[in-house]
Amino acid sequence: MKKSLKVLRIVLVVVVVLVLVVVAAINLFADRAVKIGIEAAGTKALNVGVSVEDVDLSILGGRIVFQNLVIDNPPGYKHERLLELKDAQIKVDIGSLLSDTVKIREIKLDGVNVVLEQRGISSNNLQDVIKSIPSKDKQEAEPSGKKLHIDELELSGVAVKVKLLPIPGRADTIGLKLKPIKMENLGSDNKLDAAVLSSKILVAIAGGIAEQGVGLLPDEVIGPLKGELKRLGQFSEALLKEGVDILKEGKDLGEGIAEGLKGLLKPKKKEGEGTEPEK
Repeated sequence: MKKSLKVLRIVLVVVVVLVLVVVAAINLFADRAVKIGIEAAGTKALNVGVSVEDVDLSILGGRIVFQNLVIDNPPGYKHERLLELKDAQIKVDIGSLLSDTVKIREIKLDGVNVVLEQRGISSNNLQDVIKSIPSKDKQEAEPSGKKLHIDELELSGVAVKVKLLPIPGRADTIGLKLKPIKMENLGSDNKLDAAVLSSKILVAIAGGIAEQGVGLLPDEVIGPLKGELKRLGQFSEALLKEGVDILKEGKDLGEGIAEGLKGLLKPKKKEGEGTEPEK
């Protein structure tokens, strides 16, 4: 009897050890698979290097966490990096990871540092990266990877450092703090994959810069960003949840100012001119 109990204990210990080894192996390979997937999708979408330092997939908790994601600059710029993301928290339906469509309840991206670097009269690194993103009519009909359905995505803590061309009498570095950017119900058209999501996030940041940079950044920086956003047809998606149309708003504002200036520039009428005589 004692011998049987001893054998049973040994068997149980072996089983527990095997389970722990299997779980550790699954986590290790799953973490690596997610890391490779993020880097490959981002690089494909943006046509520049994308890397992530650490990924942690909690299968039981339905959670993916990764830290220190980096998007490289295109060639020819002084700074090595365009963007750094400190922390990402993703709540996912783990069961959906094995299906064609991954269901994500929430994505929170916090601590985003962007260095927007101007080069030449009308070029900058963010604009150059966005140029590689195809417009809607040129996007692939079907996602190349797993489809994504995302209930809510939030970008917070976005700090932008704008490096301008050195011009005497003008600051060559301007800082911006973007408002939180929220997007909801992404992928409802069944055309969203990880590569397209990477593009949407970067375009959203570009939209925030274009919106909040008005009056702070020179036209040679804002103009090209607006042009790329217009080409992509991404105004409502690129900006905040309220969906402000940058160009339309700018046009209306310009027309209002023009009308106001007309009133200011009209010569004043002389007393009694254009008025009916008192009876």
